[in-house]
Amino acid sequence: MPFTLTSPKIEEGGVILRDFTCTGANKSPQLDWTETPVGTQSFAIVFNDPDAGSRGFVHWVVYNIPGDARSMPAEVPAEPVIHDTAVHGSNGWGRMDYGGPCPPEGSTHNYVFTLHALDALLELEPGATKAELEEAARVHVLATATLTASFSR
Repeated sequence: MPFTLTSPKIEEGGVILRDFTCTGANKSPQLDWTETPVGTQSFAIVFNDPDAGSRGFVHWVVYNIPGDARSMPAEVPAEPVIHDTAVHGSNGWGRMDYGGPCPPEGSTHNYVFTLHALDALLELEPGATKAELEEAARVHVLATATLTASFSR
């Protein structure tokens, strides 16, 4: 079985529930993963809207999730250090928290949760951007899994 990212509340190719968006409770969903690659020391999550302009829009960045973790709980607190070694990076609003999908009125956007299994903890302070995370993780990625869903307003 391959390295897989799922959520009990978001189906692959489905619709993101209102609770996880700017029009609802704006809370992060639970994410689960299976078949962690041998040698995994940490995980990183990036939640991105690739439909928002030429560069997309980053809704969430989390890294240094412990390598023995198999999930990220729902409603992650908006704090720089989440638990253990896991920390928030900066999202597109410049905040260190989860920001739910919020496409323009009358539009539908696709959103992608990307999970990287890494062979190291990253030497990044809280607040690193998606670009900084990707640069630091580039040589450490063992596997990548995604979960894609859409949201309309």
